[in-house]
Amino acid sequence: MERAIAHMDLDTFFVSCERLRDSVLKNQPVIIGGGDRGVVASCSYEARKFGVRSAMPIRMALRLCPEAQVIKGDMEYYSNMSHMVTEIIQEKVPVMEKASVDEFYLDLSGMDKFFGCYQWTAEIADAVIKHTGLPISFALSTNKTVSKIGTGEAKPTGKLELKLQEIQPFLNPLSVKKIPMVGNVTFELLSRLGVRKIETLSKMPADVLQQLIGKNGIELWKKANGIDNNPVIQYSERKSISTETTFSEDTIDVQNIRSILSGMVEQLCYQLRNEKWLTSTVSIRIRYANFDTETKQCKVPYTSADHTLLKYVLELFQKAYTRRMRIRLVGVKFTGLVHGNHQMNLFEDTEELISLYQTMDKIKDRFGLKSVGRASGLIN
Repeated sequence: MERAIAHMDLDTFFVSCERLRDSVLKNQPVIIGGGDRGVVASCSYEARKFGVRSAMPIRMALRLCPEAQVIKGDMEYYSNMSHMVTEIIQEKVPVMEKASVDEFYLDLSGMDKFFGCYQWTAEIADAVIKHTGLPISFALSTNKTVSKIGTGEAKPTGKLELKLQEIQPFLNPLSVKKIPMVGNVTFELLSRLGVRKIETLSKMPADVLQQLIGKNGIELWKKANGIDNNPVIQYSERKSISTETTFSEDTIDVQNIRSILSGMVEQLCYQLRNEKWLTSTVSIRIRYANFDTETKQCKVPYTSADHTLLKYVLELFQKAYTRRMRIRLVGVKFTGLVHGNHQMNLFEDTEELISLYQTMDKIKDRFGLKSVGRASGLIN
């Protein structure tokens, strides 16, 4: 049976959310991001015409497009809108993967026997637009890679179907940079070899690509040839990551417990970013010396940033620790996970802070989890 995989992506999601709240922003260049020292979290198509791009410093973006309206952004609002879209899609398809806060994969394989897959996907997109007011684009094909590339070409508010025999003619004229796994370094390497179009890449010997790029060479060759057997992974908010510490001696040293919690959050956030997760729910557990257990949790804007999540963890600890009694165990858990890029709260973070996180993660990748960390979390 030929697979039918759809990729759906909310168009300029943060901007579209803001335009729901303020119609004056429609058709205007809009930048969502932090202050003067922050970076662009999202921008409208009108701003992109001037060269503005995500992750660009706000100062540079305003030099390119001085007429743009800059909005700090409201991740809690965006998270709620994302949940609303998720529920609409999830109730209409057998298998749905939430790839990030604004993009989804749908496995509709076999449904063409009962209802045309393209028509089904189009009706889901129409339902999202009707019930949320958010514009959305999609592409339907035989695998995730082709569908994702197709959605990018269909935007904004586009609909595209790519049948098996249409895939290679569709891919061939596109830049190799359109392939999801091709970053700037790989693109520059391929460009130096004269490989700029997917057609050229698809005709290269797979073993040559492997020698040039390494273990990802074969995978890159497959994607250039429209081959991707990766499954759509059923979305579930039950996924979680957690850690806990049982003290060798019961303690009432609150300052030391806070330091331990800081270290836990840092460890879990590194894991989130390393595995490309964002969390939307934080919970904390404490167990007293008499084995009574208190648990507190709260919803948070999707994030993987230490400083953002640590604030919630410490607030929850303060609410949970209500007795003047020694503590035996503390634990932290992040749930409501969705896949997302190395994304922090770009509405608050500065270029320097984002760079700091990236540098710390690289050091941990190379030298180990405890090679670098916050001073507040090193007392353990």
